[in-house]
Amino acid sequence: MRRLFWLGVGVVTGVALSRKATETARQASPAGLASNVGEAIRELAGAVGTFGADVRAGMSEREQELSDVVEERSRVTPVERRSPLPSPVNGRHAAPAPRPRRARRAEG
Repeated sequence: MRRLFWLGVGVVTGVALSRKATETARQASPAGLASNVGEAIRELAGAVGTFGADVRAGMSEREQELSDVVEERSRVTPVERRSPLPSPVNGRHAAPAPRPRRARRAEG
């Protein structure tokens, strides 16, 4: 019974060490290194994107605070609150309305 127990412990240890060695070898290969670098770049890009979004949100919030202070002190409504920008549909850069299609002439 003891021998069977120690055989089982040896097999489990061997399998665990074999898997660990295989994973380490895969990570040390050029494909594994490229994968690690790719993951790091994706994480960095995500962090930069999140930082940019936070900065834009902070800028918008601060702009609103400053606009409120100016409006309160001068009692003048800022321009962007008085007349909103034209909607993209009616604006200068709006796409032209599609022209109606005509039926083709029958060729005889």
